[in-house]
Amino acid sequence: MNAPLQPDLAARAARQAEVVAALGAVVPQHILLWQPEEVTPYECDGLSAYRRKPLVVALPETEAQVAAVLKACHKLNVPVVARGAGTGLSGGALPNEDGVLLALARFNRIKRVDPLARTATVECGVRNLAISEAAAPHGLFYAPDPSSQIACTIGGNIAENSGGVHCLKYGLTVHNVLQVRGYTVEGEPLTIGGLACDCPGPDLLAAVIGSEGMLMVVTEVTVKLLPKPQLARCIMASFDDLRKAGDAVAAIIAAGIIPAGLEMMDQPMTVAAESFVHAGYDLEARAILLCESDGTPEEVEEEIGRMTEVLSRCGATALKCSESEAERLRFWSGRKNAFPATGRISPDYYCMDGTIPRKRVADMLEAIQGMEGKYGLRCVNVFHAGDGNLHPLILFDANQPGELHRAEEFGAEILETSVAMGGTVTGEHGVGFEKINAMCVQFSPEEREQFFALRRAFDPGETLNPGKQIPTHARCAEYGKMHISGGRLPFPDLPRF
Repeated sequence: MNAPLQPDLAARAARQAEVVAALGAVVPQHILLWQPEEVTPYECDGLSAYRRKPLVVALPETEAQVAAVLKACHKLNVPVVARGAGTGLSGGALPNEDGVLLALARFNRIKRVDPLARTATVECGVRNLAISEAAAPHGLFYAPDPSSQIACTIGGNIAENSGGVHCLKYGLTVHNVLQVRGYTVEGEPLTIGGLACDCPGPDLLAAVIGSEGMLMVVTEVTVKLLPKPQLARCIMASFDDLRKAGDAVAAIIAAGIIPAGLEMMDQPMTVAAESFVHAGYDLEARAILLCESDGTPEEVEEEIGRMTEVLSRCGATALKCSESEAERLRFWSGRKNAFPATGRISPDYYCMDGTIPRKRVADMLEAIQGMEGKYGLRCVNVFHAGDGNLHPLILFDANQPGELHRAEEFGAEILETSVAMGGTVTGEHGVGFEKINAMCVQFSPEEREQFFALRRAFDPGETLNPGKQIPTHARCAEYGKMHISGGRLPFPDLPRF
């Protein structure tokens, strides 16, 4: 005879049965998962330190099924979290334990590529890189290129306003999307934006992009395509001093040069990347810069010459310019593989994401070096230096008691330092669950209330991806107490490794 369930478990089981029955009445049973072993693969996104199991996972195959799931959940007041490939690094797709996870991976069709209008219309589950692959026969490409572009989906890029190494010149997701189509929390169809140069009314497209799935569920996206440059070349510049490298970044932009990519890696990161991919990096350099130019051969030659002059003037100890496409790709391979390379040198790592004024890059690196001693943890650094977007990777071992907690505190101090330097708590990974406390540092209660007001205009009950991005007043008050009392574990309700 089975032992009776504890009251809280019994209540959850009853609610789960209710939700499964309601969904099973409007969508095929085979698209629903609710057994523990079925939902476990969906318990986290790329930020695997935090995990929750949803009541139900729905894997819709059609837009009609998406609408039906949303309508049923809205009727029962069930939270819904949309998920793409699960590559996000801020817990944006962390499930709600009392809700439904809407997994949209089956929406993976490229509907059309229009080479004359230079657009592509794709479903939300299409991989970022697949768009450029489909556009390549027409001499076109999709510009935003996050490091996870081989796996991440355009729907997730919309949610987080993703960038990438070429966003300095070509812009973030918000600058490269014309229209999104999807459904409201009530399951009603909604189209935001348009295919014309301008659309009547407020620019709601900019509000939806980066809203982390809290305003609508996006199922279809129309993106801009750009002509593929005739030529691209990359300079690898070595520096024997972090400050010289940071100053060089500011000097390039101050000279009126907007490179296609301008990335920075410190010495520990270059050592890890070189061991992983053998990109030909200078292992003696305290920092290296990757500075790319693209365009016509004449444009590239002129810009490479100007960048070489600036880098030399700023104290570069070595300069090497790619002489072939294979060599250019090799230079970038280390940067593109920075995260897996870090996984080879540490049992775990915590990837932070913040933005600072580019002139403060060296100040931030020096501040992080001080934090390494304070928290007893190492940190390797890779920056989208051209736009000040930093990605410190804090190394830790989750099997060692207290190390994850120290990594979280280390990360929180990096974000607070970013704000103090005139920056912001995120650049391209989104706020999600990870940085929600840091939003208390950056924004006033009045500003946060305006964020909530915008959210409620789309989702009055706040059931789309609840508990993400915008902190409540109570959470911010508690976060302040945590700082005063010193070291209470953040998010105590979540299971750790």
